Formats: sequence, structure tokens, C-alpha cells
Amino acid sequence: MEHFIQPDTMWALTVGAIYFGSTIATGIALRKACDWLMGRVGVDLDDVHAQAGPNRGPRKAFLLGSWRSEG
Repeated sequence: MEHFIQPDTMWALTVGAIYFGSTIATGIALRKACDWLMGRVGVDLDDVHAQAGPNRGPRKAFLLGSWRSEG
């Protein structure tokens, strides 16, 4: 009987799960920490954008592989 999943394939899946899983877990933890800190200080993202001033016009930004409009 043949093996459907080769040991090398299983090892690659294990490494991928560890790599991507830890990256996602770190991102979630950092986002929660940032939300907690901003809530503790009493700052919201709108407040941060307001610091740029009224003369800052809308602009396009490239973020995580896609274009988005700020403004």
C-alpha cells in the first residue's frame, strides 16, 4: 500500500503551520495590546488622524498588497 502523504510533505505542512500560526498569533496579540493601550490612554484612531491637520488632503496608500484611500 502506498503512502498518500509523503513524510517530506507532512514536515513542510508542520513547519508552515508553526510559521504562519505563530505569525498570526503574534499579530493578534499586538493588535490587542495596541487596542488596550490606546483605550487606556483614551486615544482613538480618529484622534491620531486629526493630528495631521486640516490641510492634509486625501491620499492613496499601498497597504498589504492593496491600494486604499485615506481621507
